[in-house]
Amino acid sequence: MTKSDISGVCSPEQAVSTAATKVSRRSFLATAAAGAALSMPAVRRAVADEKVLYVNTWGGAWEESAKEALFTPFTRDTGIEIRTVAPVSFAKLAAQVRTGVYEFDVTTLGVAELGRANQAKLIAAPEKSILDPAKLWPGAVVLDGVASHAFGNVMAFRNEKFPAPGLQSWADFWDVQKFPGSRCLQRYAGRVIPIALLADGVAPDKLFPMDLDRAFKSLDRIKPYIRVWWSQGPQSQQLLRDGEVDAIGMWNTQVQRLVEAKAPITVSWNQAVVDVAYWAVARGTPRSENAWRFVNYAVQPEPLAKFSVKNDYGPMNPEAFKFIPEDKAKQLPTWPENFKNSIVLDPAKMLPQIDEFSKRFDQWIAS
Repeated sequence: MTKSDISGVCSPEQAVSTAATKVSRRSFLATAAAGAALSMPAVRRAVADEKVLYVNTWGGAWEESAKEALFTPFTRDTGIEIRTVAPVSFAKLAAQVRTGVYEFDVTTLGVAELGRANQAKLIAAPEKSILDPAKLWPGAVVLDGVASHAFGNVMAFRNEKFPAPGLQSWADFWDVQKFPGSRCLQRYAGRVIPIALLADGVAPDKLFPMDLDRAFKSLDRIKPYIRVWWSQGPQSQQLLRDGEVDAIGMWNTQVQRLVEAKAPITVSWNQAVVDVAYWAVARGTPRSENAWRFVNYAVQPEPLAKFSVKNDYGPMNPEAFKFIPEDKAKQLPTWPENFKNSIVLDPAKMLPQIDEFSKRFDQWIAS
């Protein structure tokens, strides 16, 4: 198989993804080395028998939700204290693995970062005596990351501009002759390029490897109608709420706020492009046992359900829906009726093209 923001600033996964996609592996490693030096006063030597675990988080409201749903219950049940390090830092992950000086043991990675981390051997394979992939749901472990929760990149539009049934697909979004009006998309290659291919008629199961020439030709067609390339979740919400744009591709977590406020909009789950957040353990940390105990706990149905509901995420463990009221479950991206027509981004399939499509997208958007 192939988030969002709850703090009112920007999706954690998005923030790290955006940063990560702008650097090559070589520049990333150089940055990591510099980051290691800068972070030295804050780092600590790990001790294997510590009853403590350091978790790299997004801080703010995200961390508050995780603390309530995951961290505090885990400590209560295991006696292992959780201390947090924010924000999520891919550079620090690399630096601490290389230096053996660990600031955190567990982190959360998006699709693109998971692929990079696995390729650079920055994260550890699951400890099967604690977390056995064979005992989890199918597709739970990808490239040594353990799937936790997902957010959808959905299409939403103003009802007065596009009366029912309105836009039904990304092809409709691209069809400015049949559906005239302004458009808005996220300035983020890893999501916009798959959307462009879907709009051009590529079948979901034929997306990867991505035909980048075809994708950019498709983007050329919609570019004149893009009023704004949004970069932060609240910005996308404001643009649609205030009617500054007629149709937009945005995170379900943001659009849900408008739905709850009964804004005159329609949300389409058809062809939603779904991102997944993964828990990962830093390779070599002496606290790996505590780390895997936490990861195993965090993806169990009940705690994961509580965390997901707080943020409008879709739990990746299907059993979590047993602990979510149906009216709420129907608003989440991995609810079966929403999920069945979605396209889930696959880190393994995207990894070989990440540097190329990120560079081309930056050049294209500036042209």
